[in-house]
Amino acid sequence: MPEPLTTGELLALDRQHVWHPYGPMPGRQDPLVVESAAGVRLRLAEPVEGHTELIDGMASWWSAVHGYNHPVLNEAARAQLDRMSHVMFGGLTHEPAVRLAARLVEITPEPLQHVFLADSGSVSVEVAVKMCRQYWRSVGRPAKQRLLTWRGGYHGDTWQPMSVCDPEGGMHHLWSGTLPRQIFADAPPSGFDAEPDEAYARHLRELIARHADELAAVIVEPVVQGAGGMRFHSPDCLRVLREACDEHDVLLVLDEIATGFGRTGTLFAAEHAGISPDVMCLGKALTGGYLTMAATLCTSRVADGISRGEVPVLAHGPTFMANPLAAAVSLASVDLLLSHDWQGEVKRIEAGLREGLAPAGELPAVRDVRVLGAIGVVQLDHEADMAAATRAAAREGVWVRPFRDLLYTMPPYITGDEDLARIGAAVCAAAAAG
Repeated sequence: MPEPLTTGELLALDRQHVWHPYGPMPGRQDPLVVESAAGVRLRLAEPVEGHTELIDGMASWWSAVHGYNHPVLNEAARAQLDRMSHVMFGGLTHEPAVRLAARLVEITPEPLQHVFLADSGSVSVEVAVKMCRQYWRSVGRPAKQRLLTWRGGYHGDTWQPMSVCDPEGGMHHLWSGTLPRQIFADAPPSGFDAEPDEAYARHLRELIARHADELAAVIVEPVVQGAGGMRFHSPDCLRVLREACDEHDVLLVLDEIATGFGRTGTLFAAEHAGISPDVMCLGKALTGGYLTMAATLCTSRVADGISRGEVPVLAHGPTFMANPLAAAVSLASVDLLLSHDWQGEVKRIEAGLREGLAPAGELPAVRDVRVLGAIGVVQLDHEADMAAATRAAAREGVWVRPFRDLLYTMPPYITGDEDLARIGAAVCAAAAAG
């Protein structure tokens, strides 16, 4: 084993060689060095603002719903390592992938029946787009190739997902001249509890009707728009989309990568509206934050249409597709979630976040405070000072990472009430500082 690096040596190499997400090269600020993690705490190599541990208010970008170093998930990983960590999926299969696919079909809305196991959330959206476009080509309607979405969305950083992210306020406006040109509806009216908006519903229906002959699919994030702005919208908008897609023969794709597995208070956000999509994308919490894996589910209509086409296969096959290690941990994570009163846990977190974030509403620079399920958001009237906000939260013993004008938290479901209160105080402190 090589000699361990000092923190200074590690950071020097990091600055020299490591390109961090959404950052320049080299970075302008040193990242915090995490030595280990357990429960909801990140253990740091060196103290920061007087703390050697920080409560993770981000659940590792919303994925570590069970926290860290969980014995059930650790055991699932160890047991699978003793069998095999990987094997190609072309021409071969294995129990972890088969059992995981069957479990996902069991718990997702009818009539989703078929599962493509992908590498990451963004890749699952790529696969969803490919499914929809190939379906229409296979059934003799090749003109139906474009996508419709609404503004304020985010679906990932690879090519097709970037094309359906917000074209102006999102992260990908740099590529607006080269990305496929999609069709954008206005952003949905804000507020999960908002009354049905007939004018907006008419806007959606008219846009889908006008472009139906060229639309392969409508793709949206149900109920919560994530990294595009952390906005909540009424489930009624989803019902309008489902009805309009059915009326005009357009497929509906729901991106549940961030909202799936209980984050909004139902197992999948589509359940708030009582609808089912033709294609659904899952990721993030799927593996409990242990490994990278995602899934694209579709109905038999979509799968059968592709399989009867001129090219009767879905031409997509990542090297690490259905990785046995990730599949085994994913199955353990899903079973662990469903073995607990996850709805009670999410409701408790929702109540704790409402109480803890309420004081932020009194700050002069705060535009809005909103909470849904295990999601809490404080929106500023200016772009947050990331360094100042992060330091302020760290002084409270909490890790949060703002973006643009948003300070938000999506904590692990195992977060206790005392730690929830500290997260609320930290987000308020970050809002005051940032």
